[in-house]
Amino acid sequence: MKHASTLIFAALLLSGCAQLPFIGSKNTAMEPVAPIGTHPQTRPNSAGAMPPPKGARTAMALDTTTAAQKAAALAAPAQPAAEQTLGKTAVALGNVTEPGFWLRSALVKTAGTGRVVTGSGASIAVDLIPGTGAAQLSLAAFRALNLPLTDLPEVTIFAQ
Repeated sequence: MKHASTLIFAALLLSGCAQLPFIGSKNTAMEPVAPIGTHPQTRPNSAGAMPPPKGARTAMALDTTTAAQKAAALAAPAQPAAEQTLGKTAVALGNVTEPGFWLRSALVKTAGTGRVVTGSGASIAVDLIPGTGAAQLSLAAFRALNLPLTDLPEVTIFAQ
């Protein structure tokens, strides 16, 4: 019985620690943090793409781009000669809750617009986002290019 009361006392004492501010912290309240990979909806190729609905679990439900948005992104570039090749890289599926057509890569030094071309020659206009680590391509771009979601396809990145 003595050990049980000691354990209960210790549990109550430790549970109170969660209410204490961190030492050296200016704020005593925890502030919410945005999920990794979320960005404002101001990118040109993502204009009008809505965030997926809560509870979406399938690729179809998570990809909120319209048929018209997909057609525009898949259209041939207006001035391919004005593009600069940034390089080739393998891409993984990016944050599926981040809508629109985008690519995040360490090859991208400045945010802007561009396109990616797959090994088979399929091309899509994307928003280019500077990144670190492995390159990521949006769910909408993977689906529009008919790429298997679990593959790591190699693409060539072009900046406008």
